[in-house]
Amino acid sequence: MELEQQVKELIVEALMLDDVRPENIDAEAPLFVTGLGLDSIDALELAMAVDKKFGVRIRADDDQNKHIFSSVRNLAAYVAQHRSK
Repeated sequence: MELEQQVKELIVEALMLDDVRPENIDAEAPLFVTGLGLDSIDALELAMAVDKKFGVRIRADDDQNKHIFSSVRNLAAYVAQHRSK
């Protein structure tokens, strides 16, 4: 399964977005404020879910967090770059 699709499914599952279908999430749309409208609590939960599913830790104080969490595409790219092979 494509990594972006896995990330979309993880977002829906981890954040219990019952009214959102993974295939309806635009990979380039913003995740926060506009787009899915996620907030900082959602970011924390999503970071923990990414760590659990993919073994990729995203530190809360990482300067790149705004970029990493800006879209599904960026989050998937970060996971692909940092997960253990």
